[in-house]
Amino acid sequence: MEYATIEELVSLAEAAETSISEIVLQVEVEEEEITEAEIKKSMLANLKVMKDAVAYGRQNNIQTGGGLVGDEALKLGEYLTAAAEAEKNNIYNKIITFALATAEVNAGMGKIVAGPTAGASGIVPAVILAIGEENDLNDQSMSEALFTAAGLGYVVSKKATLAGAAGGCQAECGVGAAMAAGAAVELRGGTPRMAADAFAMALKNMLGLVCDPVAGLVEVPCVKRNAFAAAHAYTASTMALAGIRSVIPADEVIMAMTEIGDQMPTCLKETSRGGLAVTPTALKIKEELRD
Repeated sequence: MEYATIEELVSLAEAAETSISEIVLQVEVEEEEITEAEIKKSMLANLKVMKDAVAYGRQNNIQTGGGLVGDEALKLGEYLTAAAEAEKNNIYNKIITFALATAEVNAGMGKIVAGPTAGASGIVPAVILAIGEENDLNDQSMSEALFTAAGLGYVVSKKATLAGAAGGCQAECGVGAAMAAGAAVELRGGTPRMAADAFAMALKNMLGLVCDPVAGLVEVPCVKRNAFAAAHAYTASTMALAGIRSVIPADEVIMAMTEIGDQMPTCLKETSRGGLAVTPTALKIKEELRD
């Protein structure tokens, strides 16, 4: 069993009348030649790292290399603690808090799961953990959703790129949002076809996103971008669950992302020579960090 496209992955799941996560798990068993139990144990370990990163980021003022971020999740958590009950329990607020927390842990050189990349590591855990917390889901259910995210991301890694240096941030936060959207659909009871639509809608609405880190650090705008992308992913999953289809299929969206990345100037692909990285404030920050 194998798949090279999103359509093939969905078709395999539909033919077997199972989930995307189950197909990804079975392919992993065949390719790695290890047991299903061992693979599941490994994914549960990843889930624990994600949980730990969210918890640490929510509770600590993190010291980062540039000192440009580090307390956003803490501030948001304090604000929501004082907010009205309805505001506290809003799933979007949980998602953006979890995403900020993880992205700040990464910026502070803490331990995270780099999926799809370290710079976009806050998106998938934020969405999956927030849905899990809201619905009292167990670790097994959430780890299954991680297999779905992994399978979707695998296709992008083979057909396109996950690197900001090659495709801009559309290839990092954009793909992270797409992976999270597909996983969220499955976690919320949707079909494999709905997961593919959510993936496509999330990615196509982040096409063209540039990678322009201030002073070359994965801090600004990277950390906050994770929060926006995570909220974006949840929105895409909700639309897909409502029966809204993506007119452009997921595999064609990936193709479009590749073409856009190829056309994107080098100055907007992680070089810090364009976009936000060359604004007056950013250049001043860069000079101050050199001193």
